[in-house]
Amino acid sequence: MGEAPATILVYVGLDLVGDGVMKLPFLASLRALYPGARITWLAGQGKSVYAGSLAPLVAGLLDEVIEQAGIGLSASEVLHRPLPGRFFDLVLDSQRRVMTSLLLRRVGHRRFISAAADWRLSDALPPGGRQKRPSMLGQMLALLEAAAAMALPPPPPLILPPELLAEAARRLPAGPRYVGLAPGAGGKHKCWPLAYYRAVAAALGDQGCVPVFFLGPAERDWAAGLRAEFPTALFPLTDEDDPSLTIALASRLIAALANDSGTGHMLAAGGAPLVSLFGPTAPEKFAPAARKLTVIRAQRFGGDDMALIPPAPVIAALRELTESQV
Repeated sequence: MGEAPATILVYVGLDLVGDGVMKLPFLASLRALYPGARITWLAGQGKSVYAGSLAPLVAGLLDEVIEQAGIGLSASEVLHRPLPGRFFDLVLDSQRRVMTSLLLRRVGHRRFISAAADWRLSDALPPGGRQKRPSMLGQMLALLEAAAAMALPPPPPLILPPELLAEAARRLPAGPRYVGLAPGAGGKHKCWPLAYYRAVAAALGDQGCVPVFFLGPAERDWAAGLRAEFPTALFPLTDEDDPSLTIALASRLIAALANDSGTGHMLAAGGAPLVSLFGPTAPEKFAPAARKLTVIRAQRFGGDDMALIPPAPVIAALRELTESQV
């Protein structure tokens, strides 16, 4: 492994909310591997939620966030050196576009780790070799394994700010056994039918659990009907809340159910044991990094339509998770 780097640069194109949530376990692993390093996060082509809505979650993980750096946008960038005057012991390139990697190599550095061009531009390979891993998180962790020259343990749990945990405890007070339900997704084709979520909520009530609905802006019109049907259910989010609160609320849950969605990744990041539903998308690539995860695929029931997944096996999987938390 050699001498630990004192300064580290991580390059990404940009970070939207879903990307940022999925990368949190990587950041936790990076900080655990190099606890004394000064870590700079560089969004070369756009903005980063680590400088915005997710900033509270990376306060102990990142020391600096640079946005919209203009690195990786045009081949003409070769005419000047990016980040002039800066030097890093270790540069981690999280993308695979060869031109961008060649530009990034011009940043002053001691070691450069990149999977671009089948790792041919990298100063080291991961112990498992060049084979591309299916998930984005797996691909990013491969960079760390190459830098450290060893396989890594699972990412450590995310440490949430005390003020976020306090607000989550205010909205979901101690006592009840809360189970999260996140019926939305970025595309309707990834959504399990809302009627099936209703069946799950009813079953949770019969089991003595309190359903907690996590509704995004696109699902707000579902709230009135769900509140009327499930008067004991909770709806802890408002339109003003940012994703970091969803993650904090997840720490109050004994289990959760979600489609392939950004909310599913937030619930996993907060530590909730998760049942994750997949149909037209691949769990090998998009499954959340939950500490305890059960994936149920529509293909098990004859196709990729989410409606093919019946409520019974989902209710059974959630019951197994809730009973394991007793």
